[in-house]
Amino acid sequence: MDNNQFALPESPVQEIKHPLLEQKKIKLSIKRDDLLHPVISGNKWRKLKYNLINMKSKGYDSFVTFGGAFSNHLYASAMACKTFNLTGHAIIRGPEIDESNPTIKMARACGMNLYAVNRKTYRSRHAPAYLQTLQTEFPNSFIIPEGGTNHAALRGVAELAASLPQSDYVICATGSGGTVAGLAKGCTHNTQVIGIAVLKQAEYLNQEIAQLLTSTHSGAPWQLLTNHHYGGYGKFTDDVWAFCQFMHQAYKLPLEPVYTGKMLFAVWQLISQDYFPQGSRITAIHTGGLQGLDGLRYRGLIAR
Repeated sequence: MDNNQFALPESPVQEIKHPLLEQKKIKLSIKRDDLLHPVISGNKWRKLKYNLINMKSKGYDSFVTFGGAFSNHLYASAMACKTFNLTGHAIIRGPEIDESNPTIKMARACGMNLYAVNRKTYRSRHAPAYLQTLQTEFPNSFIIPEGGTNHAALRGVAELAASLPQSDYVICATGSGGTVAGLAKGCTHNTQVIGIAVLKQAEYLNQEIAQLLTSTHSGAPWQLLTNHHYGGYGKFTDDVWAFCQFMHQAYKLPLEPVYTGKMLFAVWQLISQDYFPQGSRITAIHTGGLQGLDGLRYRGLIAR
């Protein structure tokens, strides 16, 4: 695995034109990180990049990571195994594995090793004692946290920040906090970074993000908005899904309603409510995860 394999052209920026934006005098751009890598999309690629470089530089021959059965991180990690001929082990929140799940089928096809654990064990995924047990079980494996969020991930997301157009606000969907932290680290102090939490009771993420940034943080100011989860993680309203379909039809902008669709719908609502001053330049990050639509169809949550 040559580090040059990680040198990708930057993803494009798409500007959205709409009467609402003209009325509010808002410039809205979408950073299309869903187009960044052919199979490892968006922020999952940004987060994995330096984790995989660290794994290689430290002499590990495999990695262990964690995810739910429909997880974007699981999908991206499995694709990394296939793309770079790596051995990967994934601890799956169980207690069982549904082999018909499209994400699981794809991970198997990529040669990833999957291990189901009960939910109590899975909740220990950050506990030092459990991580030490895994390190003993997989002695030459590099451990990558759930979602890929750690200090190595911040370095990759900071590169994303450096590629963005000049913006007053940079906004992303937030599940674990790594993308917000990386953007805050990489953007200038003239830019406000906003995370739209996609899960309920996400206030704890403020502390997680602050810990990732450390007390010496000198980049962009940031904040987390926690009232736009539309039912909680993995849930969404009919309005959110209708908005996703509208954006796809009107702007050829594919969205899924768990992360990016929920985030952009929230941005749209905030614009309509005059949350942003007139003249604001907003860049919303499309963090990818479009394969999640297959999981939603599989579970009957959207039409096939």
